Amino acid sequence: MSDKSVDNSKRRFLVTMASAAGGAATLGVAAPFVMSMMPSARAKAAGAPVEVDLSKIEPGMLLAVEWRGKPVWVVNRSKEMLDLMARHDGKLTDPASENAAQQPDYCKNPLRSIKPEYLIVVGICTHLGCSPTFRKEVGPADLGADWPGGWFCPCHGSRFDLAARVFNGSPAPTNLVIPPHKYLSDTKVLIGVDQGAAA
Repeated sequence: MSDKSVDNSKRRFLVTMASAAGGAATLGVAAPFVMSMMPSARAKAAGAPVEVDLSKIEPGMLLAVEWRGKPVWVVNRSKEMLDLMARHDGKLTDPASENAAQQPDYCKNPLRSIKPEYLIVVGICTHLGCSPTFRKEVGPADLGADWPGGWFCPCHGSRFDLAARVFNGSPAPTNLVIPPHKYLSDTKVLIGVDQGAAA
């Protein structure tokens, strides 16, 4: 056997072991980098649908939840609240909810809801993004005797009725946004999923 002869089996073994060690090192360095690009559990949850138990909301009351980092209000409108809404259509910018971008098709009605008593609305003013205050009382001194109840934006004075429709003369150009939602039962609603869509 010559001094120049090489043991090929040892060479293959060393090349294989070096390749495996290099691959493991590359994976060890790349894995944290790749994992950092995936959304966190918090980010995933921020866009996830939110289930709301309606049985906890008494007539005339508002429940606030968070969906996609935004406040969403669920209001159980009493019969008195519903009766007041048709009386001021002439004072609204878009009483029939003609702006399709403001609500899903199944909420394009004067009450802007699937079920008349429940209004589900994103709590962000369409003017400059402030959060309006729920003012359900009728005719308070600071809002005037003709105030029928609804939302008042303290930032710039926009006014919305109990269907979240904007009053004429408000700085807000459009009604508040109705998010996609569907009823799972008489007492459960899922916000963030369109009616008829799979959960």
